[in-house]
Amino acid sequence: MTATSTLATRRASIREVGLRDGLQSLASIVSTADKCAWIDAAYDAGMREMEVGSMVPAHLLPQLADTEAVLAHACSKPGLLASVLVPNLKGAERALAAGAQSMVVPLSASHAHSLANLRKTPDDVVAEVARIRAVRDAAGSRAHIEGGVGTAFGCTLQGDVAESEVLRLMQALLDAGADHVSLADTVGYADPDSVRRLFEKARKLVGDRLRTAHFHDTRGMGLANAYAAWQTGITHFDACLGGIGGCPHAPGASGNVTTEDLAYMLQRMGIDSGLDVPALLQLRQRMHAWLPNERLHGSLWQAGVIAAPQASTAICP
Repeated sequence: MTATSTLATRRASIREVGLRDGLQSLASIVSTADKCAWIDAAYDAGMREMEVGSMVPAHLLPQLADTEAVLAHACSKPGLLASVLVPNLKGAERALAAGAQSMVVPLSASHAHSLANLRKTPDDVVAEVARIRAVRDAAGSRAHIEGGVGTAFGCTLQGDVAESEVLRLMQALLDAGADHVSLADTVGYADPDSVRRLFEKARKLVGDRLRTAHFHDTRGMGLANAYAAWQTGITHFDACLGGIGGCPHAPGASGNVTTEDLAYMLQRMGIDSGLDVPALLQLRQRMHAWLPNERLHGSLWQAGVIAAPQASTAICP
């Protein structure tokens, strides 16, 4: 799909990943009831894709210890595609048993980050995807398998990550059995030019099997990077309400692209995401009660949406 055809389509979708990627980086633990209320409110605001947890041992991520219960609630919503992160075969088996509709398998293109984050090399993860695909098919499941290629633009541990390595691993994931792949700027190294360049090469290689762009706003370029990806034909984006999240290997940084800001940007560009931005802002307000000791990010909540102009006698400098 070319940029021209994408602009003619004028539709995009956002996957809310705050319940997984956002919460796993925070010290606070949100109750299962509040997570379900979050899902309900996001669904009512038009959200139809959510990443709701991670199939990892509870002692490693107590913030996500209730993933099965949260997933069950998400799966009760008609038309909602609920995904969970699965770091290995055991996690995938848990996800399949719990009825997950989509499984995201994380792979770091940075060898150093992969060892630090998963204790596996990138090619070890590719081999794990092949095993997950075999188990999924044997179970007769239709759950999607997404290979999430992280640190695609660089890494705080390794530094530069070669585009050729990102492309190689992306293709390897698909060859191993992933249904589609995503590219993530895990630690906020991307800029619009590097995004355009890599996504153009990636789409030339695998076409629409590159489905999702995942950006962090670490250095304030998250929305610009999302727009650059949109121009290459990408129409699916990850984001977190309140911009929560981040990466333990990028300490002190802000988190993911903010859902409400991204939805508003798309709306202002005439791109239909199906989301009710004022409803998202109301949900963001509720997050303050759920995360009273955490810092939320974003810009729209401070200024609000642009209202119809009204007559004023005030003079602006």
